[in-house]
Amino acid sequence: MSDATSPATAEKSAAPAVSLKSILAQKIGMTRVYDAQGKAVTVTVLKAGPCPVTQVLTLEKNGYNAIQVAFGDVRAKSVNKPRAGIFKKANAAPAKWLRELRTDQASSFQIGQMLKVEAFAAGDYVDVVGISKGKGFAGAMKRHNFSGGPSTHGQSDRARATGSSGSNTYPGRVFKGKRFPGHLGDERVTVQHLEVIQVMPDKDLMLIKGAVPGTVESLVTVQGTLKRIKTHVVHAPEHKKEKKKEAAKAAPAAAAKPATKGGKS
Repeated sequence: MSDATSPATAEKSAAPAVSLKSILAQKIGMTRVYDAQGKAVTVTVLKAGPCPVTQVLTLEKNGYNAIQVAFGDVRAKSVNKPRAGIFKKANAAPAKWLRELRTDQASSFQIGQMLKVEAFAAGDYVDVVGISKGKGFAGAMKRHNFSGGPSTHGQSDRARATGSSGSNTYPGRVFKGKRFPGHLGDERVTVQHLEVIQVMPDKDLMLIKGAVPGTVESLVTVQGTLKRIKTHVVHAPEHKKEKKKEAAKAAPAAAAKPATKGGKS
């Protein structure tokens, strides 16, 4: 029969799709939205997914569990042959980026499965990983937030200098890791515990409160936060009227005690 399906195929189709709270996204820019109380909230707009799974890495075969996903539109002729082979094997369209996402449920994913922004919801907290903006060579004040030297008392050209490096007869050298001028930015940065303000599944957009690393159109990785959400308990202060009532109750009791002089009644 043409419409007959094997038991293995039926079991595979009936298995529920595994969702992963991690996705690749592209930074669109920043804007502001208004919450229910009318307060302006600064948000970063991200175009998140869809990301097809192009490879499944397992502990038995690769030594660790992860899935490889693709993201970003690119022309087919801009993809080199090794990557073109990956997309052809996964039956996926050529993509600009390929990244691996660690997960213990890697064996439950299938090649061609899509990771979408629908896995997130407003109120979730996420960690965003990206490459920070490169600022070139920077001085110690900009790079390490030094306060600088005095601008008076004969100071002419050392106001923004690093100052003494601390070397003397001992140790006779500069310790490694000393904060000096140097290259600033253009490094992997993780911003933790950012709140998801809004998710637009129809447009594959996500609004995250605050700023995320990277320039416009740069790649970022959004994943569920590793930090616990702490609840702050605020105790209401004691009311002034209650304090006056307690003082009034204590006053008659103090007046009822007989006065003593010299320690004798």
